[in-house]
Amino acid sequence: MSCIRHLLTIHQTEWSIYSALTTVEGLSHWWTPRVSGDPGEGGTLRFYFGDYYKEMEVVKNEPPKMLVWRCTEAVPEWIDTVITFEIIKRAEDGCQLLFNHDKWPPLTRLFYQCNYDWAMFLRSLKKYVETGMGHPYPNQHAWDASVNTEGAY
Repeated sequence: MSCIRHLLTIHQTEWSIYSALTTVEGLSHWWTPRVSGDPGEGGTLRFYFGDYYKEMEVVKNEPPKMLVWRCTEAVPEWIDTVITFEIIKRAEDGCQLLFNHDKWPPLTRLFYQCNYDWAMFLRSLKKYVETGMGHPYPNQHAWDASVNTEGAY
C-alpha cells in the first residue's frame, strides 16, 4: 500500500486549524465549497467537485489534535483509503499539520495527481486558517499575486 504524506507549519492555534477541518463551514473554505453531512465522530461527510463527490466516514475525532476519515464513496482507488490530519502544537510559531492519505492500492497516475492536489488543498487550508481566505475547488491552483516567488524555483 502507498501513502501520501505532507507536513506543513500553520501560524495559528490548534483550535483554529481543528475548526477548519471539522466544520462544514471550515471545510468549504479550503477544500470544496459544497460540503454536507455530519463532521462528528461516526458521521459521514460528502464533498462535491462539480457533479462528482467523495464521501468520508469520520472514524476518529480527537479535539483539537487528530481527525481520521475513511473514504466510502469515490473513484475505486479512493475507496477504503484513510486520511489523517494530526495537529502538533509548537510553542514558538503555531502548529504543524501532519497529513497522511494512506492505504492506496499500487501506484497509479491518480495517486501522483492526488499527491499534487493534496499539496494545493493543504496550501489552501494554511491560507484559510492564517488569513481567512483559502482557494477551494475549483481554484486550488490559484496563486496569490501578492506572494513574491522570485528565486523560489
